Amino acid sequence: MLKSSSNLNRFFICLALFLYGSVTLAQETPLKIEIDPAITFQTIEGFGASDAWTCQFAGLWPAEKKDRMADLLFSTQTTKAGQPLGIGLNMWRFSIGGGSAAQGKASDIGDEWRRQYAFLQPDGTYNWNAMPGQTWFLKAAQNRGVKQFIGFVNSPHVLFTKNGKAYSTDGNCNLDFDKLPQFADYLVKTIKGVKETTGIELNYLSPANEPQWKWNEHNQEGCPYNNTELAQLYRGVNDALVKNQMKTKIQIGEAGQLDYLYNNGNSAKGNQVQQFFNPASPNYVGNLANVDQSISAHSYFTTSPEEKFIGVRKKTAEAVAQIKGLRYWMSEYCVLGDEVLKGEKRDLGMVTALFIARLIHHDLVISNATSWQWWLGVSTGDYKDGLVYIDKNKTDGEVYDSKLLWALGNYSRFINPGSKRLQVKTLGADLPQVNVSSYQQNKKIVTVVVNPTEKNLELNIEVKGSKQSAVQTYVTSDQYNLSPYKQYQDTKQVRIPAKSVTTVISN
Repeated sequence: MLKSSSNLNRFFICLALFLYGSVTLAQETPLKIEIDPAITFQTIEGFGASDAWTCQFAGLWPAEKKDRMADLLFSTQTTKAGQPLGIGLNMWRFSIGGGSAAQGKASDIGDEWRRQYAFLQPDGTYNWNAMPGQTWFLKAAQNRGVKQFIGFVNSPHVLFTKNGKAYSTDGNCNLDFDKLPQFADYLVKTIKGVKETTGIELNYLSPANEPQWKWNEHNQEGCPYNNTELAQLYRGVNDALVKNQMKTKIQIGEAGQLDYLYNNGNSAKGNQVQQFFNPASPNYVGNLANVDQSISAHSYFTTSPEEKFIGVRKKTAEAVAQIKGLRYWMSEYCVLGDEVLKGEKRDLGMVTALFIARLIHHDLVISNATSWQWWLGVSTGDYKDGLVYIDKNKTDGEVYDSKLLWALGNYSRFINPGSKRLQVKTLGADLPQVNVSSYQQNKKIVTVVVNPTEKNLELNIEVKGSKQSAVQTYVTSDQYNLSPYKQYQDTKQVRIPAKSVTTVISN
């Protein structure tokens, strides 16, 4: 009797498994797309993040811990099982500090984790050992294959500001323009010093960050500028770079939100594409020898509602396209909060990861961004602002990865610099909540699918004029961290799990 009951139980278990499998199959929604390699858009330059704030201390942690952070951010290595060790960022933003950390409490920036060190000391001398944490991350990035480095400035050094602080007292520009030559010389010396001590030459220099904001709350370094002041700043820095025969290119913009690139009603601080790159503008700097033919902005405050999300990005692309040869960088984002998702509370799971993957898709596909850069590479906060998180401790603690890190990796790990974005069309029934983009480098096509729905997808990829084979997928989901998922001999029935970001690589 017991044996018979056991066999019956096995029967019901097998039946349940069979039925469950059938239900799962029934839930797989078909999606057919066509990729046309003959129709291309922007050439991708890379994906990155910044060392701001946290890395000055994280770079002093025990070797095993900081190597773990660096591997997660930069590594292109895999385990024997094919699991990526990291997301392979190829751009790294180095924060050139305003010297508030040396001032301590006198800086009026209460949180020491938001003060910034600088190589230039209060007495006017240079100490090339003054930023060991950030310098360690520079070298760690280079050792793991990063080739593009951007130096960015939140505030001029306190020796060159009107109030002797790294923030604005009155919400107006805090740079003492009588000291612009000295400030520009400081930036040149910093670039040279970094190269001499690390072997890394900064490819780009961004002299002003989010100039539209007032920066008068003294909770971090920052400096406001209007467009006329920015043009004067860019010219002064360009003169210093040319004089010293520097290769470093000036990166223009870093607008606080996308609509400042075209027109948002602020004539003094908006319409930056035309202001800086139209030869008819009094603020034209596009012809300066060391000015890069790119303009950058940040995707903050433009992610909802849907109409605004799409519309702002279309206008951004249209504005940049008006200047021949101009490229657009989305150079900073974290979740500050909108109607869809709030910035407060750290989220290591898929809610934020799917939100950001969708944002990356729209910034690449609608805005035609050639690079996409996150804000904090490493964060200590209870906030949605980091890729890697650590305990708020200057010397040691735990390291935490996030699904957001791995979801960014679905793009950064596989879409190499030089890849061209391809046209993707949906054939048959459209799934508007599912986002698909494709990129080609040589004979390889990389397709990224953001599937926030509750259902698995059965993706059928047609490539015009080419038959794809040797297909490998990588999945980020609740269960997987950019993990090798399935292999196929063609692209006819590629499984895209529910609530996942999936990269499909085919030859």
